[in-house]
Amino acid sequence: MNVHARLAAAALILASITACSPEADKSASPAATTPATVQSPDAHAFRIGALEAVALRDGEIVLPNAANESPWSDTAGARTVLTGAGQPGDAIHLSVQPLLVRDGERVVLIDTGAGGRMGTQNKLVGSLRAAGVDPTTVTDVLISHAHGDHVGGLVGADGSLTFPNAAVRISEPEWEYMKAGAAKAGEAALLAAVTPKVQPFAPGARVTPSIRAVALAGHTPGHSGYEIVSGSERLLYLGDAMHSSVISVQRPDWVNGWDTDGAAGVATRQGLLERGAAGSQRIYGVHFPFPGLGRFQRKDDGFVWVPEG
Repeated sequence: MNVHARLAAAALILASITACSPEADKSASPAATTPATVQSPDAHAFRIGALEAVALRDGEIVLPNAANESPWSDTAGARTVLTGAGQPGDAIHLSVQPLLVRDGERVVLIDTGAGGRMGTQNKLVGSLRAAGVDPTTVTDVLISHAHGDHVGGLVGADGSLTFPNAAVRISEPEWEYMKAGAAKAGEAALLAAVTPKVQPFAPGARVTPSIRAVALAGHTPGHSGYEIVSGSERLLYLGDAMHSSVISVQRPDWVNGWDTDGAAGVATRQGLLERGAAGSQRIYGVHFPFPGLGRFQRKDDGFVWVPEG
């Protein structure tokens, strides 16, 4: 099964989650070490205004730049774009890095990585510990969408919850989409484990005091980004609105075969680039080169990704 097919199947793995769930257990307090003190190649600490955040390395997906493997059908064009950016043209490298945010008393994890799926290295729990965070202290898990490289880390190899005290938040349209494909999921153990924890939200809802969901159409029916705001500073978590920091940014008009609505995906990318460059919006690309922080910038008649630092 190629990577596209694996991702499509994995999109459904939470399909029979119920909409009712208890509140997350807030009694456990975060570990004493704060992100400002992190010293690890797999955990990059930074701030969003007064908020502490950490980019957490889970691993990397490597796709051959070939038909039936890459989501972009123009493999020759992709090679040209990649080599023009100084990257190898025969493969597409996509980092996987969930984001940790401390929002008051809440310890928030955005997406959970692949849990070792798709050839990734399953580093998330180790990266969390390097950031001074025990998985049991995570209070909220925000899911951008249900592909395996975003929800695979919800459970461990033994099927138990990785974040047992966390509420799992996911948009209502995504939930409906996943329910419709329940028979194809093949993830009964994961479903049984997470069912009591799920709390669906309306598109655009404020999901924590400092984090608002942002509907980013095209990839899946309920795909959500997340805008994190503190004072005058803000960061937009892209989810899978964009995958490659080169191809998605320089050729947003190319249809991505992983999108359920290709035209909407193109429009979303173009809008994000236009608005992001115009406002110098700080961006977190979960699949961009680690740690995924940077901004879009106009160049000639298009755009480029400019990483921080």
